[in-house]
Amino acid sequence: MSNILSRFADIMSANVNALLDKFEDPAKMCDQYIRNMTEDLAEVKKETAEVMAEEKRCKRLYEENLAQVEKYTNLAKKALEAGNDEDAKVFIAKKQELEARGASLKTSYDAAAANSEKMRQLHDKLTTDIQQLKDRREAVKAKVAVAKTQETINKYAGAAEKHANAMDVFSRMEDKADRMLDSANAEAELNAAAEVADPAKALEAKYSSGGNQAVEDELAAMKAELGV
Repeated sequence: MSNILSRFADIMSANVNALLDKFEDPAKMCDQYIRNMTEDLAEVKKETAEVMAEEKRCKRLYEENLAQVEKYTNLAKKALEAGNDEDAKVFIAKKQELEARGASLKTSYDAAAANSEKMRQLHDKLTTDIQQLKDRREAVKAKVAVAKTQETINKYAGAAEKHANAMDVFSRMEDKADRMLDSANAEAELNAAAEVADPAKALEAKYSSGGNQAVEDELAAMKAELGV
């Protein structure tokens, strides 16, 4: 019996260690662990039924023996009442033989009853543990869901921080572009002002040899014709 209990303890311990190595997701691990425990429960239930059957068999043999002892005790008394001492001795000898056998049967029955109780306790504990795990599984899943949501938020929060940094960079680039444009415009204004300040420069185009002579000749002809 101790070997049976030890074996089931080893099975469940191995299941836990295997699951810890296999899964990273606590919710999935809980689901698999409950499935493994349910499989263990089916085996425990089968073993428990066999142990309980053995207890009942030992109990039946022990009770049958007690009935036989009582039977031959009564027969011995009847023989004595009838004055048949020799018959009473035969019945008493048979009774003593049954009592000796009964002591062994009682030992077997007590052991079977103890084993049966241990198996029932193991079965009941495993059943209770499975139910408790089922109840707690939903809480684990809820925590995992919240954790995953938080992970997603953290990821996008990091992206948002990077985007904020990018916005700062663009703002600095815009400021630099504005300064460059302002500088170019200022330089252009200064150049234009310098040209206006030089009167010779302003009249240079008027008297430049690059003018249209045909237009000037026709203008002179019109003035002569009109007497202007």
